[in-house]
Amino acid sequence: MNFNDVMIRSEKKTEYREVENLVRESFWNVYKPGCSEHYALHVLRDDPAFVKELDFVMEKDGRLIGQNVFVRTVINADDGRDIDVLTMGPICITPELKRKGYGKLLLDYSLEKAAGMGFGAILFEGNIDFYGKSGFDYARKFGIRYHDLPEGADDSFFLCKELIPGYLDEVTGVYQTPQAYYVD
Repeated sequence: MNFNDVMIRSEKKTEYREVENLVRESFWNVYKPGCSEHYALHVLRDDPAFVKELDFVMEKDGRLIGQNVFVRTVINADDGRDIDVLTMGPICITPELKRKGYGKLLLDYSLEKAAGMGFGAILFEGNIDFYGKSGFDYARKFGIRYHDLPEGADDSFFLCKELIPGYLDEVTGVYQTPQAYYVD
């Protein structure tokens, strides 16, 4: 597919409401009735952990069709250290353009920019069938556990990608979801 007709760039403050509407439409009734991802994005932008330099939108023919954001968080390592990592999302593509390659293009661009800023790893909740194509694997393979998840529970939603090879070597511990994601 030819992606010459799209541009990925930083989100502008004047677009916040339009982007939140895009996120709402993208997630509406997907994982549960309604959604909260658009409100989480609204709250995240004011959180000190929000990485403004990694707040991206995708535009096609002058219209916003996708977005992605990153937030700083930590792994509470079993040896007592806090390991700085990123979490990602919401990431979305407008519903009518899903499954056409735009999401992977936005994801790969975002990951390249995060790596260029020196971030070591990204952990988040997602589908391995999609994110695995961009190098993500199950976080358990890195020795990272999802907070508050009982031992032996299904953790197949919890994914990780090292941006710096070996960044998580000799690290085991518990990932902490940033508090700003907990919205009602």
